[in-house]
Amino acid sequence: MPTYPLGKLPAADLARLLSQYAPNDPRLLIGGSVGEDAAVIDMGDRYLVATTDPITFASSEIGWYAVNINANDVACAGATPRWFLATLLLPENKSTPELVEQIFGQISSACAELGVTLAGGHTEITYGLDRPIVIGQMLGEVAPDKLVTNRGARPGDDLILTKGIAVEATAIIAKERRSELLNYFDEYSLDHYANFLCKPGISVVKDAAIAVAVGGVHAMHDPTEGGVATGLHEMAQASGVGLEIREEALPFLPETLALCQHFGLEPLGVIASGALLIAADPRFTPRIVKDLAQAGIKAAVIGQVQPAEWGQWLVGPAGTRSLPTFARDEITRLFE
Repeated sequence: MPTYPLGKLPAADLARLLSQYAPNDPRLLIGGSVGEDAAVIDMGDRYLVATTDPITFASSEIGWYAVNINANDVACAGATPRWFLATLLLPENKSTPELVEQIFGQISSACAELGVTLAGGHTEITYGLDRPIVIGQMLGEVAPDKLVTNRGARPGDDLILTKGIAVEATAIIAKERRSELLNYFDEYSLDHYANFLCKPGISVVKDAAIAVAVGGVHAMHDPTEGGVATGLHEMAQASGVGLEIREEALPFLPETLALCQHFGLEPLGVIASGALLIAADPRFTPRIVKDLAQAGIKAAVIGQVQPAEWGQWLVGPAGTRSLPTFARDEITRLFE
């Protein structure tokens, strides 16, 4: 019997399962769907935004990752992250008190940075693991009139991308493959690449808050597994729109390109937390980009939203081609 490869479940299979087992609760305004990363529940005067995500590729700073990745999904709904729960699955015969203390400290520190309360969770030593896994759950809240979803992009919107392509992948590759890379890169460069975790950083909480405060934001999405290309396809599918992406406008980071070229990875398809995709009314775009820049966050207009029949295209000097798709994240090739 065939088995799935590493990475996300294929979108078609996931869509079928979510449709087959769809919930029936009128207070669940947004439930599971391809392209939506957070559930939205009507609590009366406000909406509860809930998300969950595991950290599986990274081993160092895993607790810090878990908080920030989950906070990103809540922030993309225009909500404020409030409460975090964590499930820690730890490998037998490898989990020391120091390791557990370290992960708890990372989670606590990340929560403090974001003003989030660590509300609970579960910890156990688990059979069959070769490394720690942290599964996070973040809860946030938003006023009903401030909710943003990934399904709101409209033809004519500008597509804005913050920071750059594959910030997270740059940090993961530099950290996880450091001993091998020392044969080709100097220590200073690898330290710099690994620090992408913090600068420019994988959190988009501030990015999202700034954009929403300006106004004109119709959809937001943080591309994660499958890279920026997958994030764009997910936004297009969720919103029922087409996309025209300008290849020359894509903010490829030279550090990322260096590492991806070394391992033969496609930068558009590697895990990309740290970037925020924003679909916004063009009248608000200049102010959004300006306010982000004033906060020290680079942002670029990478294309426009088109009608659904347009499809998803990448326009570059060599012509127009389909926006590439990735059945699995490119970075999984380093962990096989």
